[in-house]
Amino acid sequence: MKAKHKFATADLAAGDSIIMYGVLVGKAQQPIKKGGLISTTNVKHAANDFTIGDRHTNWAKPDVSAFKGRTFNGYHRADGSVGTANYWVVIPMVFCENRNLDVLQQALVTDLGYGRNRSYQRQSKQLVELYRAGKSVEEILEADLQADYAGNENQHLFPNVDGIKFLNHSGGCGGTRQDAQALCGLLAGYITHPNVAGATVLSLGCQNAQVSMLEEEIRKRSPQFAKPLYILEQQKIGKESALLSEAIKQTFAGVILANQQTRQPAPLSKLCIGLECGGSDGFSGISANPAIGYTSDLLVALGGSVILSEFPELCGVEQNLSDRCMDVETAERFSHLMRTYNERAKAVGSGFDMNPSPGNIRDGLITDAIKSAGAAKKGGTSPVTAVLDYPEKVTKPGLNLLCTPGNDVESTTAEVASGANIVLFTTGLGTPTGNPVAPVVKIATNTALFDRMRDIMDINTGTIIEGKETIQEAGARILDYVIGVASGETQVAAVRHVQDDFIPWKRGVSL
Repeated sequence: MKAKHKFATADLAAGDSIIMYGVLVGKAQQPIKKGGLISTTNVKHAANDFTIGDRHTNWAKPDVSAFKGRTFNGYHRADGSVGTANYWVVIPMVFCENRNLDVLQQALVTDLGYGRNRSYQRQSKQLVELYRAGKSVEEILEADLQADYAGNENQHLFPNVDGIKFLNHSGGCGGTRQDAQALCGLLAGYITHPNVAGATVLSLGCQNAQVSMLEEEIRKRSPQFAKPLYILEQQKIGKESALLSEAIKQTFAGVILANQQTRQPAPLSKLCIGLECGGSDGFSGISANPAIGYTSDLLVALGGSVILSEFPELCGVEQNLSDRCMDVETAERFSHLMRTYNERAKAVGSGFDMNPSPGNIRDGLITDAIKSAGAAKKGGTSPVTAVLDYPEKVTKPGLNLLCTPGNDVESTTAEVASGANIVLFTTGLGTPTGNPVAPVVKIATNTALFDRMRDIMDINTGTIIEGKETIQEAGARILDYVIGVASGETQVAAVRHVQDDFIPWKRGVSL
């Protein structure tokens, strides 16, 4: 039997329930002998329905004595939030402005010392040289090529600014008015984010996502908004050259202001951690996910905030999460969002049961409920203090449930918009993703993956599988690592590789 796959612990008859992590995750479609492999051929997805039941909000808080009094060095904002980084963002209101963003990026980033990234252009030049030297195809395929770094190797002109980030996207017009409103909410989440010092916004002028809509969403999130915000509308300014010249000047001026801010000590309660998984495998639910679940519990006990999202990957564990909601109103909102989302997915031909990817299935997650039962462990055991609809902002400490797809980048993009200033991302197969403004800590579920893809991995929890470490020990180790990242002392792989993935969600389309 392949590693990561499941087997029956008792004889099963056709129609019998399959229970894992204490919840229903499938039904046997044919007899399965004790010790027999559970696969897509003999098991189908099944999950229990859920109701609004009694509250179960008492929980055993973990011992946080090792973290009492600990701080991180962050950027303090006027609204009381604290950033783990300090970025300037350039944002288009509509996809028509993406080219202008690309021009601005070419004009600004490298000369300010932010363009350093691994380049493979040197390899293509080496291949040209080999071809001109008359080498055969076989010799070219066996050649040992060297990569180097492109960009300005000089010290940053602005040492207190981590970078200028450009949030290209494909929305803003041509969709529904609801899509435009949600996009403006998402962009407002980035502009008001604690890791962002200010923003340059480019608008065409005629799109659905109007500047007034963006300003309304900013006020919702930050009524006393005080960051530098430069808004340029191309159809009012006229010439593209004039727009770009003004955008370059204003962005440069904004970065000067951002550089005046420095890191200062902050309590761990100012951390807001997004909990994410992608490229999950059969080890996810027994190593990395419960480990960051314990990290989540530690942070909640210290007064911080955590975000559990990916609603399609909570299918089958709704009752547990509903019961953990602090009040009936919060539980009802969770129920409504889950049911509405699933019905929308079914309306376009896909339900939550179609969530597992081919990679998930290949590595042991053969039904959505099996995947969900392990994925939900990221949320630990603390009560649910709030349920948020996309792209609402976190306003309460504790465990927040945020309605997003299971799609890795869409969900991570949303968690950051809601206020996550660091994201913990677990993976069993290896997922090279990041975010423009928040460090994404990549956590391997198994040592083989960690060793094989060490260039994109930050933490290994295969130690749990190997019996070298308990879940609690790993969770505490992860929080200690997070404090280093939050203070700017540790740079995660996604930041080193400039992995700036950013995808807004169009409701009802994505699982």
